Amino acid sequence: MPVYEYQCKDCGKIEEVFQKISDPVRTICPHCEGKLSKLISQSSFHLKGSGWYVTDYGGAKTGSETKPETKTDTTSSESKKVSAKDSD
Repeated sequence: MPVYEYQCKDCGKIEEVFQKISDPVRTICPHCEGKLSKLISQSSFHLKGSGWYVTDYGGAKTGSETKPETKTDTTSSESKKVSAKDSD
């Protein structure tokens, strides 16, 4: 059963309510009888198993999919050119 959050516009209290999707939306605050508004809260929904972006494509690449990094050291070749000009 989903958990819904409501906040009272008068007293500011936030209330969590277990409700069916088919239940009517609450409109009256049980504390002060003010007007309630439904809040949008963060979900804890997780996709598990294979076939989802997170499990198949979202992580770091492994195995043959990764390309080895090639590092070129330009400072050593530049210093050789400079030292060759200085010796002339």
